[in-house]
Amino acid sequence: METQASLQEQIDNLNSQLTGEMFHDMEIKDQIHNLDMKLKGVKPMDTHIDCIGCGS
Repeated sequence: METQASLQEQIDNLNSQLTGEMFHDMEIKDQIHNLDMKLKGVKPMDTHIDCIGCGS
């Protein structure tokens, strides 16, 4: 299992790769979202199973 520090390091690394160009950044932002959900232990509302859309 990944540690919180490891997840935050990955998020910081991805944030440093953002360019401000929406289409280029979409995949990176999706990866950041997935890691952030893991970091916070959050699942989408009204679900008892893992999120298929984002892999959390």
